[in-house]
Amino acid sequence: MTDHHDISDAHDICLLLRAHGEQRWLISEVLPVLREIEQPSSIPEDQLGAALAYLEVLWLGARRRATDTDAARAELDLLDGDRDRVLYDKARRYHAAVRRLRGAVGRRAIALTRAGTAADAADHQHARL
Repeated sequence: MTDHHDISDAHDICLLLRAHGEQRWLISEVLPVLREIEQPSSIPEDQLGAALAYLEVLWLGARRRATDTDAARAELDLLDGDRDRVLYDKARRYHAAVRRLRGAVGRRAIALTRAGTAADAADHQHARL
C-alpha cells in the first residue's frame, strides 16, 4: 500500500472518492435496471429471469463497493490528531447520504430478486404438479 504521510487529509479524500464511486455505480448502473424491471410490461416475461439475474449481479457489485466505502470510513474514524474539520465533516456527510441511497436501492433490489426467486420456485412447483 502507498504511504500517504505527505498528503494532507488523504483518508478524508479516500472516503470522498469511494463514496462518489459507489454513488455513481448505484445511480448509473443499478437504478436504470431496477426502474426498468419495476415498470409493468417493460420486459417480456421470457426475459424477466435474465433481467433479475443481471440486477442481482449489479447488486453484488454495489455491495462490494459499499464494503470498500465503509472500510474507508472506518479508517477515517480511527485517526487521531489534526485534520481539516470542514473536509472531514463533508466526507462523513457524503458517506451518510450514500448509505441512505444504498439502503433505498438495496431494499428495492432485494425485494425484486426475492420476488423473482419466489416466482421461479412457484412456477417450478406448479410445473411438477
